[in-house]
Amino acid sequence: MRYQISGKQIDIGDALQTHVKAELGAAVQKYAGRPTDATVVFSKSGHEFVCEATVHLSTGLTASAKAHDTEIYAAFDGCCEKMEKQLRRYKRRLKDHHKERVEPVELLGASSYILASESDSDAQEPETLQPMIIAEMQTKIATLSVGEAVMQMELGGAPVLVFRKEGKEGLNVVYRREDGNIGWIDPA
Repeated sequence: MRYQISGKQIDIGDALQTHVKAELGAAVQKYAGRPTDATVVFSKSGHEFVCEATVHLSTGLTASAKAHDTEIYAAFDGCCEKMEKQLRRYKRRLKDHHKERVEPVELLGASSYILASESDSDAQEPETLQPMIIAEMQTKIATLSVGEAVMQMELGGAPVLVFRKEGKEGLNVVYRREDGNIGWIDPA
């Protein structure tokens, strides 16, 4: 597994990097067979250290966790516990489905945009009706079953997930509804 361990305006020493590789590697290997890479970022927020970790698996799942504490090692340990809990739930759900994916998830390239929102409710009429694009980036759209898409959306903490349904051509969307249920859009 490839590790990318960095700090935002924090010096990350060799001892912390060794600790991260050992602990995160053990947690991921326990519940996931083929992790591809992990990204761990440490930062400081006020008097607390913040640890954000993202692990990509060969099945297409992206698990992420975030924790903060007054000590940097405690922040990582909290983040690692959350990651381990997510992966344990993921593995339990895979066993419940009694279905093993033989091949890795197929991914398609797509563009992702972040549009500026109108922050002032009393704002004047804009000069143009075109929204201002703040960020433009490339993303990948996975080919998943509906159950796998819901699982990936929940584990990633996302409110919406766009995916291709296995055996179909068009795009599908799963999203969290205001009543707490999951909605699924399957165009005909």
